[in-house]
Amino acid sequence: MNITTEQILEYHLGGKVGLRPTKKVADVDSLCMAYTPGVAVPVKAISKEPATIFDYTAKGNLVAVVTDGTAILGLGDLGAEASIPVMEGKAVLFKAFGDVDGWPVPLNMCRQGGKNEGPTDPQRVIDATCAIAPMYGGINLEDIAAPACFEIEDRLDELLDIPVFHDDQWGTAVITLAGVMNYCLLCERDLAELKIVINGAGAAGIRIAEMLKAAGAESVILCDSRGVISTDRENLTAKKQEHAVETSLKTVGEAMAGAHVFIGVSVADAIEENDIRSLASYPAIFAMANPDPEIRPEAVLACMGDDDYVMATGRSDYQNQVNNVLGFPFLFRGALDVRASKINVEMKIAAAKALAAVAREPVSGYVRDLFAEEDLQFGNKYIIPKPFDRRLFVDVSYAVGKAAVATGVAPERDLAEYRRELEQRNDERV
Repeated sequence: MNITTEQILEYHLGGKVGLRPTKKVADVDSLCMAYTPGVAVPVKAISKEPATIFDYTAKGNLVAVVTDGTAILGLGDLGAEASIPVMEGKAVLFKAFGDVDGWPVPLNMCRQGGKNEGPTDPQRVIDATCAIAPMYGGINLEDIAAPACFEIEDRLDELLDIPVFHDDQWGTAVITLAGVMNYCLLCERDLAELKIVINGAGAAGIRIAEMLKAAGAESVILCDSRGVISTDRENLTAKKQEHAVETSLKTVGEAMAGAHVFIGVSVADAIEENDIRSLASYPAIFAMANPDPEIRPEAVLACMGDDDYVMATGRSDYQNQVNNVLGFPFLFRGALDVRASKINVEMKIAAAKALAAVAREPVSGYVRDLFAEEDLQFGNKYIIPKPFDRRLFVDVSYAVGKAAVATGVAPERDLAEYRRELEQRNDERV
């Protein structure tokens, strides 16, 4: 990245988000309608029929980006104030890619200000989020440390009638599943046949395991810093217990022997070249630790050659970047448009399938120009689409909305008309 610290700080001067009124106040009549006395009319309408809140307020296209600042990027627990640039960034990406209005909601859970004192108190985050929920059509949880993040998302999903989505858990999982789906086509294996090893049992690793299993994977071994999560391990968290397997394997290296897919959401340099050599023929290596992967692509190239494997990372300077911006803007776009009450697993799988399908289609000249040094033709070096591919706005959002209707978490609607609406909106965004 050829950008200096000074350039980055200058870019952030004044913040990255602001208020954009959708109605003009240019004369006496518009002033009267915007506020008193005219505003009493929609107030009464919403009081009489609560569902009209989606018609007469910004709720239907507004997502709260909620955090307590306990797990900021790879920087750790730096508190709510320090999290704000990240939450603003997420809001910018929501708007730029999904035309969703996101707003940062950093929650200061400290009793005396400053950094958090000890682990996250799930109930305090749940109570605070429920309190601000009336304004929003969805809740995007962000940078909340595990294991509290699991309880917070699950409880909010039960308590609220709007979509709740923890991107650190599910965003990476959706994109990874899309990549694995396309890997299956390249290696001519079914998902159920794959032996998959995941290194990293935090929020992302556990949800990746759940997504893969929900999509049909039958052999998934999850590892943490102590090795393979097996049934003979003691003191496992409840989430780790759900994925414990009966095996004599102890280390991630032992688990990788003969595996088809390695997925890393752990720490830099956790994997050695010998571990890669022990994988099955034509393997997939998703080394997604940021900023430095579990093993660098250059090291994999040195021991595997150039064409007989799939390599993906979380970095933009390598091919096959697993980037969450491919998921959350369109998951919420589809969910908001059909007024879904949840983003369920079927909607997440539908998003992954749509993402995978876009990567198999020819790429536009605009995207090719942006990534002129890459070969953007479906194959082992291109299994995941680029965020700037404008088809994602239509294809992924539509797939999510369709799945929401099909699974009963959104009311019935004319889906063909919805797709046409997305296409028209996409054309207007050019």
